[in-house]
Amino acid sequence: MPPPTTVELLWGTAARPKRGPKPALTLDGIVAAAIALVDAEGLSALSMQRLAERLGFTKMSLYRYVPGKEQLTALMLDAAIGEPPVFDAVPGDWRSGLRTWIDAIFARYRAHPWAIELTLGIRPFGPNEMGWTEAALTALDGTGLTGPERLDTIVLLNGHARSLAQVFASVAGDAQLQFTDQFAAMMTAAGDRYPAVSAAFAQEAAAVSAGSAEPGVAFAYGVERILDGLAVLIADRADR
Repeated sequence: MPPPTTVELLWGTAARPKRGPKPALTLDGIVAAAIALVDAEGLSALSMQRLAERLGFTKMSLYRYVPGKEQLTALMLDAAIGEPPVFDAVPGDWRSGLRTWIDAIFARYRAHPWAIELTLGIRPFGPNEMGWTEAALTALDGTGLTGPERLDTIVLLNGHARSLAQVFASVAGDAQLQFTDQFAAMMTAAGDRYPAVSAAFAQEAAAVSAGSAEPGVAFAYGVERILDGLAVLIADRADR
C-alpha cells in the first residue's frame, strides 16, 4: 500500500489498515505533540527524530502514521489555526463579519507564529483552512464584489494579520527594549537630518509610555483602514 498523500491525510481519506495490532499512537496525538514542540522551541527544532524521542517511540514508528515532515507540517498548520469563528452572516453587515474573522486569525497567528511560514507557497489546504476562506467569502455575500475581488480582499486582510504577527513576534520583550535604545542612539547620531521621523517616533514613544500603543491597536488601525477602503468600493458598486 503506497503512503498516504498530504491531501489524503488532511482530509481524512487515507486508507486505514483493517488488520493488525491496535495502534500505539494516533495521528492527532502526533500532531499535537509536534505543535507543542514547535510552540516551545520554534519550527527549526522540528524533526521526525526529535518528535519520536518526545513521544517515547522510534522514528520508524511515526512513519506508520505520517510519511514525512512535509505531511506533518501540513497537518500541524491546519490543527493550529483550528476552525474559523462562527458569526451570523447578516446581509449588509459584512464589516462586522470580516472584523470578527480577521481578529480571530490574528490571534491564531500570534499564538502560533511559526504557522505563518507554513502558509507560504502553493500547497494543499486542509478543511480548517478552507473553512476560514469559506467564512470570509460568506461574510462578503451581497456586497456586489466579484469572486476574484472577494478572494483578493481575503489575501489583503490576511497579509496584514500575518505581517504584524511576524513583527510583534520578532520584537517582543528584550528585543523591543533593545530596539528602543538603538533607535535613540541613531536619532542622536542623525541630529536634525530626519525631523519627520524623529517627531513621529517621539509621539509613538509617548503612546507606548501611556499604554496606548499595544500591538492590537496597530493591528486594528490597519484593519479599519482596509475596511474603510472596501466600504467605498462596495458603495460605488451599489450606486451603479
